[in-house]
Parts: sequence; C-alpha cells; structure tokens
Amino acid sequence: MTLAIRTAGPADRDACVALIDVLNAHEATLVDDRLTTRAAAEAAYAAAVERVARTKGRVLLAEEDGHPVGLLVFVIDEEHPYVREDVRRYGQVADLVVVEDARGRGVGRALLAEAEALTREAGLKRLAIGALAANEGALAAYRRAGFGDYLTLLVKDVS
Repeated sequence: MTLAIRTAGPADRDACVALIDVLNAHEATLVDDRLTTRAAAEAAYAAAVERVARTKGRVLLAEEDGHPVGLLVFVIDEEHPYVREDVRRYGQVADLVVVEDARGRGVGRALLAEAEALTREAGLKRLAIGALAANEGALAAYRRAGFGDYLTLLVKDVS
C-alpha cells in the first residue's frame, strides 16, 4: 500500500469529519465525557478548521491508495510570558487519529514526522501533543516518537 500525506482542503470535509468521528468513538471508550454523534464530529472539525486558520496551522490527511486512513490537526500555540522566549511559541498536534485497520503500519509516525517538519518550517523548536491519560496506546506511541512528559492536567468533577 502506498501512503500519502497531504494538506486537507474543503473537498475533504466529509473524510475529515468521519475520521474525527472515529477519534470521538475511540475516546468515548476511555472517558465518559465524549459525544459520539455526527454533529459533534462536525462541530469539532469546524472548530479545528477555524483554529488552523487563526494560527496558520494545517489539517493533514493520510491516505493509503487514495483512501483516508489518518488525520492530524497541527496548530501553532503560545505559552505564558514566564516561559523562555525561544520556546514560547510552539507547534501542537491538536488531534491525531488513525483508523483501526491501518494502525501499526507507520501512518501515525508519518503524520508526526510531517508535524515535526511543519514545526521546523515555522521556525519553532518545540512540538507538543496531548493524550488522554487512559489512552495507553497513544501515550506509548508518542513516547516512542520521542515525546516526553511535560504537563500533567488533573480534573475533578464537582457537580
């Protein structure tokens, strides 16, 4: 199979929404706060496109033999003023999903490599990615790709 990664455009909306729907469904097996409706995936995609436009990021689509198998949303973010100026602006992988039957074939690694290239092209030194604490597979994959722990976010339901 031939893997190609390209910038997604407006004509790719349905494929991107379907991939976000896959991500939401997977994360719903890990936490109890994910919506798994098509409307939720559409809203998430619209928010991602807006954020990409605002930050000069990119939505990347991975295809195997022309079929969508992965998605990565790359944005540029900025830390607080107390962070050193040389790493204050950084690339961030806001979303990453690979369809289940394409996992283990290097799709995620190729998407992450492209995010690293976009980070360098933007003149940035740091790339960040987050994952749900319960998503052990993603965390292990990101660590294998060279990412390390930086921030732990703790939550408490108070209702």
